Amino acid sequence: MAYGMMRSVTQQTQQPRRLMLLDTASLYFRAYFGVPESVRAPDGTPVNAVRGLLEFIDRLVKDHHPDDLVACMDADWRPQWRVDLIPSYKAHRVARETETGPDEEEVPDTLSPQVPVIEAVLDAVGIARVGVGGYEADDVIGTFTGRATGPVDIVTGDRDLYQLVDDKREVRVLYPLKGVGTLQVTDEAWLGEKYGVDGPGYADLALLRGDPSDGLPGVPGIGEKTAAKLLASFGDLAGIMAAVDDPRAALTPSQRRRLDESRPYIAVAPTVVKVAGDVPLPEVDPALPRVARDPAALEELAARWGLGGSLARLMTTLGA
Repeated sequence: MAYGMMRSVTQQTQQPRRLMLLDTASLYFRAYFGVPESVRAPDGTPVNAVRGLLEFIDRLVKDHHPDDLVACMDADWRPQWRVDLIPSYKAHRVARETETGPDEEEVPDTLSPQVPVIEAVLDAVGIARVGVGGYEADDVIGTFTGRATGPVDIVTGDRDLYQLVDDKREVRVLYPLKGVGTLQVTDEAWLGEKYGVDGPGYADLALLRGDPSDGLPGVPGIGEKTAAKLLASFGDLAGIMAAVDDPRAALTPSQRRRLDESRPYIAVAPTVVKVAGDVPLPEVDPALPRVARDPAALEELAARWGLGGSLARLMTTLGA
């Protein structure tokens, strides 16, 4: 059943359902580095990311009580349409041995083999898992968020998704500080205190400031504090660029010059920085499962990979 279709039916008879969207790769990377590699399957294969992610989901469901949950995936972690606009986009993360072929993200040797296991376990449990070719998980999250008719909790270690925060629509970001037991609840008040912007304003701030972790150059000489001041003075990126063309606007000569020289970057960067809201999502039922979708497959996966108490606790929580 399509997400939007299910929402329109259920909303007539009950309170809006709370949707939780997982930036899955962000969470299993954290699990991988947070759980010792000594956590292994019976054959000795590390499963620390698998078990850590299951523990994360268990804790998130217990603490935040979502009605619906979608594990959003990076079907394309470095979409070509973003690279065409800014060639440096995530270029430093490309594994060297694949530079002559399709881009492949450089990840730890013992993490890559765990990703298919994670996907198989989520499918057997019955947790909706969505990735769409040509798009990052951020874009999938952005599209689900835009279509939601109730509260949305986005769980991610990626600050880029702060741009989706919207108090009126009850959209917030839960940012893990330590595992997922300690989460920074990011709403408009927090963004305003920390950065002086709201959700959409964060995308403009990130664009101006740049982000070395994503290969975004930003505007030379415009750091985070200056970007925040410019946005406070002129409202948004369009207002700032209008000020560049207005000799009466309160810009310093160096700010005006640097922004003017950065017009080619500023013209394309919003498309790269802002998450897509029009991803062609497949039809899925995001309802949190109460029992395993495929008990036989789940039992086999649990035995083969030694998922033990991590999986058992999650299934107990889902059943409750």
